[in-house]
Amino acid sequence: MRFAEIGQQLRAYRLESGLRAEEIAARLGVSRAALYRYEKGEVIKLDTIRRLAELLKISPLSLLGIGVEYFGRPAAFQERLRQVEEQADQVLQVGGALCYPVATEAFDGAVAEAWTEHADASTDRLLARTQVEQMLGLLTARKKLQQARRPNIIALLGEGSIARMLTDGVAAGLTLSERARMRCRLAARAEAEAIAEQMESVPIGLQLGLIAGTEPAGPFMVLRGRERAHVVGSAFAPDAHPSAAAGVAFITAADEAVGTHQRVAEAAWRDALKGAEAATRLRDLIRQHAPA
Repeated sequence: MRFAEIGQQLRAYRLESGLRAEEIAARLGVSRAALYRYEKGEVIKLDTIRRLAELLKISPLSLLGIGVEYFGRPAAFQERLRQVEEQADQVLQVGGALCYPVATEAFDGAVAEAWTEHADASTDRLLARTQVEQMLGLLTARKKLQQARRPNIIALLGEGSIARMLTDGVAAGLTLSERARMRCRLAARAEAEAIAEQMESVPIGLQLGLIAGTEPAGPFMVLRGRERAHVVGSAFAPDAHPSAAAGVAFITAADEAVGTHQRVAEAAWRDALKGAEAATRLRDLIRQHAPA
């Protein structure tokens, strides 16, 4: 068994459960330090895996990395995605308004401001603030990982998704002050302009295309490492608020799923706009939907 991978999945499912580490440790009859050691890859008995699975309300096979992993909490999904990205040399994204690991600082700043303002208006401000800080930390970890590893990225972004981002701004759906919402819209414009520049310049290791027609029903990624490939399907955009988002994300290493998603992605890449043509179309969208 790959105990390091089991530990990573244990941490993600702990976040998914909403239980604190001390609660799980107490129910399991071990110390919190022991639970953290399991998460870091210490040898763990099969009986302990079974009991943990019961506590977390998942199948033991999920902790062993077999089958499909499901996540209903954005923070748990972001943590598990970071773990998979840590082993990936190639990333293929289809759908969505942006490729988060190469997103701008303007995007991150606007998201942080919007989430914080929304948390401060919550009835349980302390809990909401804690969730926001945790989520921002996970996103920062993904960014740092990309900068350190520099995987080869191909991302096909959706015209409709970008248009909605430009119209509503990042962190759409949250009730914000007029000032914060305008910053979110300006950040969306800055992000779109940066994407257009990347489409034209084609930085080393990054290729961006534009899906001008019908987008996939849900965005997905194929991540390939030396030993395994994973498919990631997400209902959670990077700017989805940790407590306000609703949906289910999945991750699987099943060969059939990887192969099917790879074929769909290759077909989408053939039909997508690229280079100067994609950049021109994107700048048209900016003029139509973004604030001046």
